[in-house]
Amino acid sequence: MEALQRLYPIGIQTFSEIREKNYLYIDKTEYVYRMTHFAKYVFLSRPRRFGKSLLASTLHSYFSGRKDLFQGLAMERLEKEWIEYPVLHFDMSTAKHVDKEQLLQELNLKLSEYEGVYGKGQEEINPNQRLMGLIKRAYEQTGRQVVVLIDEYDAPLLDVVHEKENLGALRNIMRNFYSPLKACDPYLKYVFLTGITKFSQLSIFSELNNIKNISMDEPYAAICGITEDEMLTQMKEDMGMLAAKLNISSEEVLLKLKENYDGYHFTYPSPDIYNPFSLLNAFADGKFGSYWFGSGTPTYLIKMLEKFGVEPSEIGNNHAEVSAFDAPTETMTDIIPLLYQSGYITIKDYDESIDLYTLDIPNKEVRLGLMKSLLPNYVASKTRETTTMVAYLSRDIRNDDMDSALRRLQTFLSTIPYCDNTRYEGHYQQMFYIIFSLLGSFVDVEVRTPRGRVDVVLRTKTTLYVMELKLDKTAGEAMEQINLKNYPERFALCGLPIVKVAINFDSERCTIGDWMIEK
Repeated sequence: MEALQRLYPIGIQTFSEIREKNYLYIDKTEYVYRMTHFAKYVFLSRPRRFGKSLLASTLHSYFSGRKDLFQGLAMERLEKEWIEYPVLHFDMSTAKHVDKEQLLQELNLKLSEYEGVYGKGQEEINPNQRLMGLIKRAYEQTGRQVVVLIDEYDAPLLDVVHEKENLGALRNIMRNFYSPLKACDPYLKYVFLTGITKFSQLSIFSELNNIKNISMDEPYAAICGITEDEMLTQMKEDMGMLAAKLNISSEEVLLKLKENYDGYHFTYPSPDIYNPFSLLNAFADGKFGSYWFGSGTPTYLIKMLEKFGVEPSEIGNNHAEVSAFDAPTETMTDIIPLLYQSGYITIKDYDESIDLYTLDIPNKEVRLGLMKSLLPNYVASKTRETTTMVAYLSRDIRNDDMDSALRRLQTFLSTIPYCDNTRYEGHYQQMFYIIFSLLGSFVDVEVRTPRGRVDVVLRTKTTLYVMELKLDKTAGEAMEQINLKNYPERFALCGLPIVKVAINFDSERCTIGDWMIEK
């Protein structure tokens, strides 16, 4: 008898639907129990597609007393009472790309739905008055305190983060809407808010100074996303099926999944966390695709990188104290908080002695996605041509034919019209950085770049290439630089033969000038 096809809840964010239709569910209900029993006002921030809406929906089912949905889950042994509370659940993700009028209409729609259940006072006109009336009436009519869930509280503001006048107007409406949450304290059982960014307490929840932000609390490190432990226990079958489909070993499957989708940490120490959206898609499709990145091109991110003048090579490997990256987005003076809160960089290490976190791009999926979306700013060619060039380039390198690879790159660069775009000399280095980062899908690439200089270490199965790039000098000077740094000694431990590659870039001709290869 053939095994039943696994159902993956891709794009399904409703807990009851997942449970009733028997979709795969990674049990997070112990966190739900813990988080509802230690504070009354809770805020959690995670990147998009990380399961925040599912978490809000799980809370909704829990506070609605739906004991039936929790059978076989951790919650079943933890909760004894199963009281049904009135729940007001607002999903703000429907209010993206809106102006002031549309935002008010959206709030009106959400409030009217609940007013249909609990009624509306005649004198209640503004969103805050209506929300306050709803909370009080729900409390009076049911005799129980009210639960308020606000999913993606910052959705209306995210698109306008870089527009001063619009941000102010929308922020005031949202602040007004959320204001009753403090005044209604006696009528409230629990309040939970999710979002991507941390807009400052002052700006939206000026009154809500008692909100507990659990985003970086160690006990909740794995509340969203899938840990390696959960994957190896609750998704063991799935990994077996994927290995069989791709005809590789389970160990290889784990390595590939890890390399592509793992690497997130929202505090330190933290278990390894996989991107749940990408992971489920990879299992459903039976292949390692670029899912999370492909599910929403971060236009606002590209705009903000330009605004702050951030080079592609500066996105990863940052060191910062927590106040610098877990910071209010609207007051930020650099791009780090936005990159961190949106999931493009994540915590990789923490040095307690100096209280500094190391932030870097989480995994291959994000790195390749980022580089692909940044490439058009550096190479004005058709994406298809570039992708083809990168694929051939990697084949040359895998065949240990660096000479052909550089010749190919030289020809490619001399045929594309991008010279007018070179605003500064670092342009070439950044372009090289991106192209070599894209090789990462075929070869192992480490690119270290103190601003401007690029030094690339490429690892294939048989060779370690150490590369140095100079601009308008000579390949000889680049080679001297390699010898000066004593690379061969530094990499002796990797056990592969080391090949030195010195490249000079000719800004006049907009392509590679000369190069030297030494074994």
